[in-house]
Amino acid sequence: MVRLIAFDLEGTLVKSVSSWVELHKMFGTWEKGKEYAELFFAGKIDYVKWAELDASLWRGHRKDEIMEWANSVEYMDGAKELIEFLRKNDFKIAILSSGLMCLARRIARELEVDYVFANELIFDGNGVVTGKVNPIVDFRSKGTILRELKEELKPELTVAVGDGFNDLSMFKEADVSIAINPHEGVEGDHNVESLREVMEIIKGLIEERGQ
Repeated sequence: MVRLIAFDLEGTLVKSVSSWVELHKMFGTWEKGKEYAELFFAGKIDYVKWAELDASLWRGHRKDEIMEWANSVEYMDGAKELIEFLRKNDFKIAILSSGLMCLARRIARELEVDYVFANELIFDGNGVVTGKVNPIVDFRSKGTILRELKEELKPELTVAVGDGFNDLSMFKEADVSIAINPHEGVEGDHNVESLREVMEIIKGLIEERGQ
């Protein structure tokens, strides 16, 4: 018997709101980054172009600068306890992030999650940002990724946890969706304020199924 849970990362498992925004602020490129965001939300560029434009602003910066930021990001209260509980209760765990893999991979390794999907900055052989990006997770593809995981694993229960509009597509694929401190206009089957509440909901789901 397999269960599956998919988490958004930033604002859900960790306290970073957006790795894109935080790197813009760190590198002093936020004003230009804001312009690109406005173009995307106005429908003038697609997500792939937006990611490439953002990454181009950081060309020449080093991976170790970015990893210094990624390694400083803190967990949300209760994150480690929740993941430990899920592993003990037969859940396969996935992180689906439209943020950056440099952060997502660190969290996935530390929490020992099974799957991690995020957008990847491309570095050259010397660890320097090339300005290119592999946009694995755009604003519409979390649902597609979760559907593919469901087809592979055939879980008896699928749960999705997130906070933003780009999580709604995976909410639709899940049996149960949980919105944690959701952005305005975002709702799940359950709306909560903490990961401890997420754990209580999942305990209830397991008990309902008599496991």
